[in-house]
Amino acid sequence: METESQLQVSSISCQHKEGTSFFKTCFNGLNTLAGIGMLSMPYAISQGGWISFMLLIIFAMICWYTALLLGRCMNQQPLIKSYVDIAHVAFGYKGRAFIATFLYLELFLILVELLILEGDNLDKLFPNMSFKMIGFKIGSKSAFVLITALIVLPTTWLRSLGALAYISFGGIVTSCILIGCIVWVGEVDGVGFHERGKLVNLGGLSTSMSLFAFCYCAHALMPTICNSMKDRNQFSKVMLVCFAASTVIYGTIAVLGYMMFGDNLKSQITLNLPTNTMSTKIAIYTTVINPFTKYAIVITPIINAIEEKWHLCKKRPISILIRTTVVVSSVLVALFVPLFGYIMAFIGAFLSVAISLLFPCLCYLKMHKAARRFGLELIIIVAILVIGIFIGVQGTYISLVQIVNSIKP
Repeated sequence: METESQLQVSSISCQHKEGTSFFKTCFNGLNTLAGIGMLSMPYAISQGGWISFMLLIIFAMICWYTALLLGRCMNQQPLIKSYVDIAHVAFGYKGRAFIATFLYLELFLILVELLILEGDNLDKLFPNMSFKMIGFKIGSKSAFVLITALIVLPTTWLRSLGALAYISFGGIVTSCILIGCIVWVGEVDGVGFHERGKLVNLGGLSTSMSLFAFCYCAHALMPTICNSMKDRNQFSKVMLVCFAASTVIYGTIAVLGYMMFGDNLKSQITLNLPTNTMSTKIAIYTTVINPFTKYAIVITPIINAIEEKWHLCKKRPISILIRTTVVVSSVLVALFVPLFGYIMAFIGAFLSVAISLLFPCLCYLKMHKAARRFGLELIIIVAILVIGIFIGVQGTYISLVQIVNSIKP
């Protein structure tokens, strides 16, 4: 078959992995899930009220299930190595191209978000700084974005996800430190946990769901992580560990932040923390470190796709040039579109919902005829599709309106 032969060429042309262990895979998976979205968890709860906390748990279960569907698709065809390979087997070349557009655009915008996050947090640590370069004055946020890109660039040159697992472990540690700092601010620094908040805010529920979608949008990376494993049969166990642990992290920071600042929360909780306290500085330092641990693993599927397309895996200088080019392009977008909260909501509503909810279900139904028979599995999948379409349409509209309004003078 044409599909199988093309997948065979792809798998042979760029085969350079030995396989990562169960625990290293868990580190990579958890690092991708417990990402920069955790900073906006309190804001997401404030938008939808306390009832949206239950939606967070429901959304985690839905995304865990769709991640398992991707794993089942990969198990059906051993030659599948990536998300776009699944799309190719399910829908052919046109389906592969269509889904690849969503996939790589989502990953690229996440790279942009990581750089914007660094610029915002470093600007709070070192306010009113400016730099001069070749006669041009560069503002502090823009300068910090450039500095971040230079620091993170060498990590993108690593090819092995086994090596990246050690960096991922550092990302998990920084997430735990951030939670500890927030507890310290509330308990010791005098902020307290006195805000009652709202039970429900219907007008903000769609924004909350879009942000939740962003938090669990690692599906674009899941097939790559699965393919890196020594034993792909353990993928379902990895997903259970990763989704359970990330939900605990998200839930903890969401409850703490909403009880501390209520409806006054900003898009990132670090922006609400009191200035000039040691705990706040440590919290911001950890958020500064966090994107460094995630950038390389997020960029991996994009680089793999480019290298496999033109068989560049063994040409190290060209590989480094490609990786550097992708980093530079993300820097340019970060400098000209620095709207952290609104862009994240847009990614969650428009792209992440499609990648995390819609496409896994559609690919699974296409590849498994038995799943199309009426039964509990089909009912669950159809319900996920309906939920995904609703969140995607409404959330995309709201986030685009917010972006347009914020750009207007």
